Amino acid sequence: MPERTYKKIEIVGSSSKSIEDAVNNAYKKASESIHNLRWFEVKEIRGNFEGGKPLFQVTMMVGFRLDE
Repeated sequence: MPERTYKKIEIVGSSSKSIEDAVNNAYKKASESIHNLRWFEVKEIRGNFEGGKPLFQVTMMVGFRLDE
């Protein structure tokens, strides 16, 4: 198996629909500038109310493989 090196960074996604959408939105945006995304770890789930509706925020670590 080849030796590989990975890096983790923290990102925050948001959605007015659901926690799952917040994760997907964060992944979609991160994948525009980071390639080789491999995994995520949800660190925190929080939210607030805007106009009487919930807004979900998910703080997550994403891991990606560094180029060889």
